[in-house]
Amino acid sequence: MENHYAIETQSLGRVYKIRNPGKKENKTLTALEGVDLQIKPGELFGLLGPNGAGKTTLIKILTTLLAPTHGYASVAGYDVSKSPDDVRQRINMVSGGESSGYGLLTVRENLWMFAQFYGIESKEANQRIKTLLEIVGIADRANSRSSNLSTGLRQKMNIVRGFLTDPEILFLDEPTLGLDVGASRDVRSFIRRWMDDDPKRTLLLTTHYMIEADELCDRVAIINKGKVLACGTPASLKQSLQKDAIFHIDLDSPKVLVESVFSILPGVTSVKIHDNENKTIMDLVLDEESALANVIATVTSQGAQIVTLQKREPTLEDVFVKLVGQRMEEVEHADAPAS
Repeated sequence: MENHYAIETQSLGRVYKIRNPGKKENKTLTALEGVDLQIKPGELFGLLGPNGAGKTTLIKILTTLLAPTHGYASVAGYDVSKSPDDVRQRINMVSGGESSGYGLLTVRENLWMFAQFYGIESKEANQRIKTLLEIVGIADRANSRSSNLSTGLRQKMNIVRGFLTDPEILFLDEPTLGLDVGASRDVRSFIRRWMDDDPKRTLLLTTHYMIEADELCDRVAIINKGKVLACGTPASLKQSLQKDAIFHIDLDSPKVLVESVFSILPGVTSVKIHDNENKTIMDLVLDEESALANVIATVTSQGAQIVTLQKREPTLEDVFVKLVGQRMEEVEHADAPAS
């Protein structure tokens, strides 16, 4: 079935009903609201946002695991609600942190079993398994029981499972969640290599890691609280802040500096102050560089001293802060349930 887009959504939304004991009406939680996306064949597209932003809900709808409350979504040209079987034949999905497979089976046995579910001929399946395990660096663990693998090695096995079927469209939901720096780098390298090997492949990646979105994605949609706030190439999103002056300042401060004191200064677009390794760090976005003089004067009046001051290029983190008003980890911390 022909379609200009590999993935398309129009005004897509998902609302959950939550039981409200003792009340006549249930509460509602809006997980997605008015999501419009058009992803072309061959794109490595990223959904960047904090935990709870709606990324996983969107992927579940696109992979036919969850029905939308309203709006439209198509994958490979097929309506996910009307033609779920046609969609499933053309996709695969891997979620970070999932515990898939059977612990008593070896890595090779688990992957071979999944290959049979998808109807891959045995000889071809064994060759693909061998090649993919070598690429992700766990060929030496092929005969190890999956129950004996570390979290990182088990996630690499899951990554191989997703790529094993060579799907037309692949969904990766936080694929490097819980992995160490080295393993994350290996996975990112593998993802990019897989995309480069065949220009017809399409991949939708969700992540809350800025570096992952910046390094991997052709385009990125920034999502928060179920809404897409911006969409473009990483370069174009950062370019949108190019007119602003962005500074990183290390301070020696005997007391806690209050962000609100600086945020009301003329020309200050955003300011974030946090402690890191026994020093105070201030990240500033200014309408124009001349506004820095008032900031420095205010720092001095607060009894702090500037150790280093550096003007830098915009990052995706800066874009997120400007759109949301908080850093990614601050949003996640604010939305986390109390322990």
